[in-house]
Amino acid sequence: MRYLFEEYAFDTDRRELYRGADLVSVAPQVFDLLDYLIRNGARVVSKDDLINTIWNGRIVSDGALTTRLNAARTAVGDSGEEQRLIKTLPRKGFRFVGTVREAKRPAGEAVGDTPAEQPKPALLLPDRPSIAVLPFENMSGDPEQEYFADG
Repeated sequence: MRYLFEEYAFDTDRRELYRGADLVSVAPQVFDLLDYLIRNGARVVSKDDLINTIWNGRIVSDGALTTRLNAARTAVGDSGEEQRLIKTLPRKGFRFVGTVREAKRPAGEAVGDTPAEQPKPALLLPDRPSIAVLPFENMSGDPEQEYFADG
């Protein structure tokens, strides 16, 4: 599934986040956190919900959760002060408040294609023949084979 918000495309099949045509580097837990917040944007997600989903119920510090939330905000160009996409509701939880559109992958588009790739025109052949000359090096160390590199 592909989620579109602002200038971002969040692709859950490829586990990639794009800002326009640029790929945004996102750590796996941060990706999972964004995925959970986007999919549950209609409700407030509690700290316990995030710990159970992202960390599979393992005990984590508030600092670890805060670090991942800050990384998620940074990935989507948000901040803790601005909170235009990921809102913190004190003593309640978190909510993805950006306007999200779901975009299903077109039938002809493979999962391996990047969203920025467009069909490329075929290269035209030149009117006259071309040749490329590359230097060779005798990597065998045998001086009797030097004529291959010279030829």
